[in-house]
Amino acid sequence: MGDLGEPIRLDDAGTVVRLLPEHRVIIDLIAEGARVLDLGCGEGDLLLALKVMKNVRAEGIELSETCIQSCVAKGLFSVRQGNLDEGLADYPDKSIDDVILTNTIQVLHRPLFLILEMARVGRRCIVSFPNFAHWPVRWQLFVHGRMPKTGKLPHEWYETSNIHLTTIIDFREFCQKAGIHILREIPLRPSGPGRRSVVRFAPNLRADSAIFVLEASPAMMVDPVASRSRA
Repeated sequence: MGDLGEPIRLDDAGTVVRLLPEHRVIIDLIAEGARVLDLGCGEGDLLLALKVMKNVRAEGIELSETCIQSCVAKGLFSVRQGNLDEGLADYPDKSIDDVILTNTIQVLHRPLFLILEMARVGRRCIVSFPNFAHWPVRWQLFVHGRMPKTGKLPHEWYETSNIHLTTIIDFREFCQKAGIHILREIPLRPSGPGRRSVVRFAPNLRADSAIFVLEASPAMMVDPVASRSRA
């Protein structure tokens, strides 16, 4: 958050969106023609890129009316206003191919509840977040004794909307406790202007962000009501 992304031209008509490096990774994860729900979709840049590049059936939920107006201006008419902390009650079980939550989990009041809802609604869930165990964060806390500011965490503590920061290890344990199956972990680090590379060694220390691909565990699919009651 704080990085506005690089302008990308999508087609010959001159359609331009601003994509973060991790957005490109997420686009590669999505199958052609999938039904996609982007939670906290902002101004719709990722959704529009998926619609143009992967021909997805694009839907979104966003709290900001201003952002929704931007989505509509981009031709994204299936974006509706909603509070993610209230869940996804309007969506039947397994009705979405991929439910996406990018750089949003840390601002939620009820992250466990939403992750369980995503796993109920989606065949797969794709979650990205800043890694609070990245070494510059540790360094600033240890050496300076102050709340860290980095490219992924650019705001002062009194101006940030982040209330549930996490680390790669903590999120992995969070999924295990919630009964969520981790299909893939993609830890990322900066590798040049507008680029990210996958971290192969010591990701919790060296990655500034991560993307997790998740699905409901067999137990959740057998008894989804019991799983939701944990939230």
